[in-house]
Amino acid sequence: MSVSDRIVEDFVKNKIEFVTTVPCKQLGGVIDAVEAEESIYHIPSNKEDEGMGLCAGAFMGGKRSAIIMQNTAIGVTINTLVTLTQFYRMPLPMLISYRGELKEPVACQAEMAVHTKALLAQLNIPTYHFHKQGDETELDAILKYTFMCNKPVAILTDATFWGGY
Repeated sequence: MSVSDRIVEDFVKNKIEFVTTVPCKQLGGVIDAVEAEESIYHIPSNKEDEGMGLCAGAFMGGKRSAIIMQNTAIGVTINTLVTLTQFYRMPLPMLISYRGELKEPVACQAEMAVHTKALLAQLNIPTYHFHKQGDETELDAILKYTFMCNKPVAILTDATFWGGY
């Protein structure tokens, strides 16, 4: 089973029924697997904060949701994370490609990598970092945690985890 299929299997096991995604080369396999999963309603988003709004609507309608996005937009989502997801105690798994780390070929991506973990820490968002194949075995426990605690969590996946570019 591929890593992407394993991630989607854990989404299904944890009753995630709605996923929104923002295009990402690193996470393309997961996005394709989400799209192929019949039990998940998938809507692509134009922007990460828009996607969080869609997840909030699904949550308020009684559905478990998740967002798949890049870390380069964490700055854009700060207001939404604080005034929507955290204020309303909304569980939100955020599967995030951690651009700008080792093996990153695009220099401008490195700058946001410097700030990503600090911003998430400042917002008190639990953050998990997948560096190598096998780290995805923790996803089931992370998903159970976010739904138990009713809080967003960030799952950072870097290029090393995905095997480079």
